[in-house]
Amino acid sequence: MPEELYEQEFEVSGGNFSNAGGVSTKIKAVLKQLGVDPGIIRRAAIASYEAEMNVVMYAQGGRMKLTVSPREVEITCEDRGQGIANIDLAMQEGYSTATEEMRELGFGAGMGLPNIKRNSDLFEIASQVGVGTKLRFLIRTSVAS
Repeated sequence: MPEELYEQEFEVSGGNFSNAGGVSTKIKAVLKQLGVDPGIIRRAAIASYEAEMNVVMYAQGGRMKLTVSPREVEITCEDRGQGIANIDLAMQEGYSTATEEMRELGFGAGMGLPNIKRNSDLFEIASQVGVGTKLRFLIRTSVAS
């Protein structure tokens, strides 16, 4: 674990399924290099992949920011996209607005946001229709003393 704050930002291209998963793979590699516990890395990799895929599927593009401190891994994801009209509905397992083409590629099971929340100790979401969505999730790496 880093003794100081570590930050890195990543661009996510909307609609670019050929590079989908690239950012979450980079985040996983950074966390390994920083010596983060494998269980924390797994949770962060799942949550960041789901967030990245939502940008790829539903936005023109976005940015993900990884912040690692001795106590937590925090990831924010902000996109320029269609936004989410009903967050409560979108948080329900199985709810999806994926197109038929996305489903044919194996995406759109409606587990993205629920998986992010399930793998996070703190999950925040804000969205504006026609503007985009911002997610913030963190995973604690140690118990506060």
